Amino acid sequence: MALHYNLAKVYALSDNDPEFVYQIITLFVNEVPEDLKFIKKGIEDKDHKLAYSYAHKIKPTLDLLGLNVAYEENLLVMEWTKREGKRKEIKEVFKSIEDQIDKAVKEIHKDFDL
Repeated sequence: MALHYNLAKVYALSDNDPEFVYQIITLFVNEVPEDLKFIKKGIEDKDHKLAYSYAHKIKPTLDLLGLNVAYEENLLVMEWTKREGKRKEIKEVFKSIEDQIDKAVKEIHKDFDL
């Protein structure tokens, strides 16, 4: 039972095609945690371009999977990169995104036997 994600948009987009849904969630669990590592590295190294590019990459996926809070916080990361802010300004926001994605990935693994 999905508590940390919502597949309503995925089902609507796919006309309830279970294969498409499976492809989307598989991409999410395989790619987004890896992309987060690059955002984290960008934040730690103050490489704003790196952090921005990966935050931008995951933005549509967060929206598609109904991770609304993570989506909004990811927008904050993108804004932070544009103004080249200080690390301490964004660390807690990133930690929250990371936590939400981790919970969603674990739940998807359980719900879909991945």
